[in-house]
Amino acid sequence: MNAQIFPCLAACMALCLLPMQPAMTADATPGALSGTLEKARSSGVITIGYRLANVPFSYLDDAFLPTGYAKELCDRVVDSIRQEYALPQLKTIYLPVKADDRISALQKGTIDLECGSTSDTPERREQADFSLAYFIVHIRLLAHKEAHIRDLNDLANKALVVTTGTTAENVIKKMLETSNPGIKLVQGKTHSDSFLIVEGGRAAAYATDDILLAGLIANSKHPDAYEIVGPPLNSENYAIMLRKGDEQLKAIVNQTLIRLMLSGEAPKLYNRWFMNPIPPSGIIINLPMSAELSRFFSRPEEKH
Repeated sequence: MNAQIFPCLAACMALCLLPMQPAMTADATPGALSGTLEKARSSGVITIGYRLANVPFSYLDDAFLPTGYAKELCDRVVDSIRQEYALPQLKTIYLPVKADDRISALQKGTIDLECGSTSDTPERREQADFSLAYFIVHIRLLAHKEAHIRDLNDLANKALVVTTGTTAENVIKKMLETSNPGIKLVQGKTHSDSFLIVEGGRAAAYATDDILLAGLIANSKHPDAYEIVGPPLNSENYAIMLRKGDEQLKAIVNQTLIRLMLSGEAPKLYNRWFMNPIPPSGIIINLPMSAELSRFFSRPEEKH
C-alpha cells in the first residue's frame, strides 16, 4: 500500500503548469520543517488515524490490518513526505479512532492525519483543517426495484425511513417542512436497522448517504432486489483531516492529492475500491464515480 507515485508523462507536463506548491520551495528543506512534519522528522514516525469498519474507506481486512480507499490515499501522502523531505526511514503507525474521538485525537497529537470517512463541514473546520475532497457523498434513496420509486414525489402516502442523528435526518425533515407530499417519516436506530425496515416492507424507501446505501445493498441477502434512486438531496465532501493551522502539512497533502488526480491514479484507486471485489469477502460496492467527482478530479485546483 506504500507504493511510490509515478505519474505518466502527460500528467507530469500538466503538473509543471501548476503554481508552485509550498512543499516544493526552498523553504521546504529538512531544516525548515514545522508542525507535524518537524514532529515526524524528530520522532521518525507519523501516525494515521483510521476507522475499524467504514467500508470501503477505512477498515480491517481479513488479516486485521487497516485497508481501504482513504487509507491508501494517506499512504501516498506519507510516501510524498518521505521523498520530498528526505525521510526514507519514516515509519507509519496506524491507530483506530471513533466518530466521537477522532477530532480530539488529532488535537492532542495522538494521530497526525485522520483517514476515514469524515465530512468537511463548517462546524468541524472550527476545530481542524481539511484537505481537498477525495469523495463527494450524496443523500439519495434506497428502494426495492419492484416498488418503482424514482424520487420523493413517488413516496406520497408512503413511509420513508431515516437513521436517527444523521445528516440525512435533518435534511429530510427540513424538506418535508416546506414540501410535504404526505410522506410518513419513520426512524431507525442504526443504518442496519433502517435497511431492515425497508427490507421488511415497513417503509418504501430509505434516505442516507449513497455510499452507505451501496454498502448495505452489497452486503444484503438479495443485492439485485434493491436500487439507489433519485437526484441528490444534499452533498458533502469527505477529506483528510489534519491539525488546524498546519499549513506546511496541508500543502503536501493537497499536492499529493492533485498529483494523483491529474495522473489518473486517483480514478484508478476509486475503481479498485468501488467497482471491483474488495477484501475480505469480495463484495462489490458498485457505485460508479459521480460526474461531480469526475469533474473535480480533472480540475482539482479550481473552486467548486
